[in-house]
Amino acid sequence: MRKRSLAGNCGIIVFLIALVTVALAFGTPSWLVSDYRIRGAKLDRLGLWSHCFRSLADPLDQYQRRFFVGCRWVYDPFTTGYDKIRGYLLPGFMIATQLFFTLCLIGVMVSTVLVIIFFLCCGPTQNRFVMIIKSIGYIMLAAGLSGGLAVIIFACFGNTDGWMPDHANNYFGWSFALGVVGSVACLVTAALFLTEANIQMKKRKRLKESQARFELETETKA
Repeated sequence: MRKRSLAGNCGIIVFLIALVTVALAFGTPSWLVSDYRIRGAKLDRLGLWSHCFRSLADPLDQYQRRFFVGCRWVYDPFTTGYDKIRGYLLPGFMIATQLFFTLCLIGVMVSTVLVIIFFLCCGPTQNRFVMIIKSIGYIMLAAGLSGGLAVIIFACFGNTDGWMPDHANNYFGWSFALGVVGSVACLVTAALFLTEANIQMKKRKRLKESQARFELETETKA
């Protein structure tokens, strides 16, 4: 029996794409960016965990005596007043986006261990070979669905009027695009590994049938 079929080999390649794109989307601050041609824009760019402002007036100060400039972690405890606008920076849809994309990243990280085992350690003769392949497929399916929910939620609410300033001059950045690519790659990886599991199960069945026929022929000759 061959160790991997074409579906398994392609699954590993697509999985690497999913791993890189999901990790980059998770950690980079360019989910929403401002048009660089607009000189007076208040927003520079933002990601899941950090925000970069050119000059954002404190939305809680009607007299606009405080402005936030530069890049900060969204849970920054050191900048005066930043903790008070956390509700503005993290509305419900943003928290949902963070949650679902974090689940996507966790799924990809868990699958990384299983893919390494599948690639380096396991073979068709081992009892849990098919189980490992199925586990990768189902975990990546869950990761892809979580990532898909995250990007859909952000696409629906991330650039609407009433949240980030100058929404008409903002657009979805390359980090968001990587999140979309990563989510799709997770789903494709899941399909390929589940196909691989089905192929390996059929190979095992054929091997057992051929062994049974061989034993029967041997007994008949004897």
